[in-house]
Amino acid sequence: MRALKETEAQGSAVRGNILQAVSEVLGDHGVQEEKREEILQLTEAATKKVLENYPQMGLKTTRQDWALEAIGATTDEERTSKSYGGQGKKTWWLSPFSFSSANPPASILQPRIAPGNCWAFPGSRGHVAIRLPEQIWPMAFSIWHISEAVSPSGEVSSAPKDFAVSGVDEAAAETLLGTFTYEVHKEIAQTFPVQKELPRTFRCIKFQVQSNWGNPEYSCVYRVQVHGKTASHKDHLQTQDLL
Repeated sequence: MRALKETEAQGSAVRGNILQAVSEVLGDHGVQEEKREEILQLTEAATKKVLENYPQMGLKTTRQDWALEAIGATTDEERTSKSYGGQGKKTWWLSPFSFSSANPPASILQPRIAPGNCWAFPGSRGHVAIRLPEQIWPMAFSIWHISEAVSPSGEVSSAPKDFAVSGVDEAAAETLLGTFTYEVHKEIAQTFPVQKELPRTFRCIKFQVQSNWGNPEYSCVYRVQVHGKTASHKDHLQTQDLL
């Protein structure tokens, strides 16, 4: 069941990446909005048809993502910054998008990447604690944000810039796994290996944004992925190395 959910989530992410790439190409070539929407709809239909055979094609991502809600990952609200918009607001604006309510932190555990489909927090500093479905040896992290090409405002100043990732144990003690910089003008998905491999596993990972790309009001996080191996899998590999 978990493998099926992982495959479905991976297929959804692949579809989203293809649509975003096509949208960027159409925008670069000045295709009119009405025609662009028609092309994107046809592209989505064709991509969905191809991915219907996704499991049979043997397609797999090169890195396992443990921060997926579909396989049991959750966010720890008590260890997470408040969402932009505050408590009790039924309608709020994240120019140029409007929402009926603030997207929850768990939005970053979803594979769908689309303008406005993000978790926003006030200012340029904030954090989220992700509880993984099991104990993991963290090996790398991937951060996603939309590009300027698909942003209706034409800019992405709310994207994270400098950030830190820590492992959190059951006693709430934090172990720094690395500090990194998301380059907003590069790929929308950027992967960062841990800067020091530790001889232990974690069930909770803290993602802490330390600055953004210039937006003084809020920051947006679209997706955070945690890559690694389970304790049992790594023990198996180490045993094989000794044979």
